[in-house]
Amino acid sequence: MGIDLSVIWFVIIVFATLMYIVMDGFDLGIGILFPLVRDEDDRDVMVNSVAPVWDGNETWLVLGGAGLFGAFPLAYAVIIDALTIPLTLMLIGLIFRGVAFEFRFKATPAHRPFWDKAFLGGSILATFTQGVVVGAVINGFPVADRTFNGGPLDWLTPFNLFCGVGLVVAYALLGASWLVMKSAGELQQKMRRAAKQLLVTLFVVTVAISLWTPLAHPAIAERWFSLPSIFFLLPVPVLVVLLSVWQWRSLNNMDHHSWPFVQTLGLIFLGFSGLGISIWPHIIPPSVTLWQAAAPPQSQGFMLVGALLIIPVILMYTFWSYYVFRGKVKPGEGYH
Repeated sequence: MGIDLSVIWFVIIVFATLMYIVMDGFDLGIGILFPLVRDEDDRDVMVNSVAPVWDGNETWLVLGGAGLFGAFPLAYAVIIDALTIPLTLMLIGLIFRGVAFEFRFKATPAHRPFWDKAFLGGSILATFTQGVVVGAVINGFPVADRTFNGGPLDWLTPFNLFCGVGLVVAYALLGASWLVMKSAGELQQKMRRAAKQLLVTLFVVTVAISLWTPLAHPAIAERWFSLPSIFFLLPVPVLVVLLSVWQWRSLNNMDHHSWPFVQTLGLIFLGFSGLGISIWPHIIPPSVTLWQAAAPPQSQGFMLVGALLIIPVILMYTFWSYYVFRGKVKPGEGYH
């Protein structure tokens, strides 16, 4: 049996996407949490906790997008065509967030509130549109003759918008638990309280999406609830409940600083796994599989050589940057 390059590239793209969600998620979450914190020193601590690493986090978004373009050009073409508006809004949000990162430290006191609002607005816009994209992928895209056969506003549905709100909550929880790990004093206590509220909200949102999705898509309902699949997939929702209870207890334990963030990562991973289980093996639900959307094996093999060289480099410098900037961030320290 030969090597299935399509499956290998699917794994690479899924890995890159998950890394982006995890790493860029908590710095977008910090922007979402800005309205909860009014003190300028605390806001500086929040931004300084991610300032040395945030731009490197977006490397994974570039890798995932480039991999999709090269390895599954049909999927790339359909998704770009179907989701032009939310993807454009996402990029605008990321631009505003990135510019605000640099400018707020250099702005005069009179101008800083504008850049704080740009940081907040860009973070919410980028996160919300990413959630809309996730919802649209779950709903699927009409494809005819290898082209998108829908309208420019097909993505504008209640389910997709609800997924956008859900991702805002998830990223906010990532940001709050990150700050529990990276900050101290009153800011940390405020983030513990916020994380507990966000955890409950995320659990409710997760339950709602988990019920909404199979009710709207019989094929997904059959995937999750038919025998014997239900016995193999049952650990996913069970682990979500157990991990949520464990995180609640960690947030109440003042000695636990890192565990809440690790547990949030676990919840994100389980949610991402649920998405993968629901749509597999379709890369363009509900009809186009990853093999049908794949580029020629020669193209995938050529790209794979480069990917196997560059991904270890990205992992090494990512690990090194987080290792160098480990520990708590104190007021007056950090990026200027």
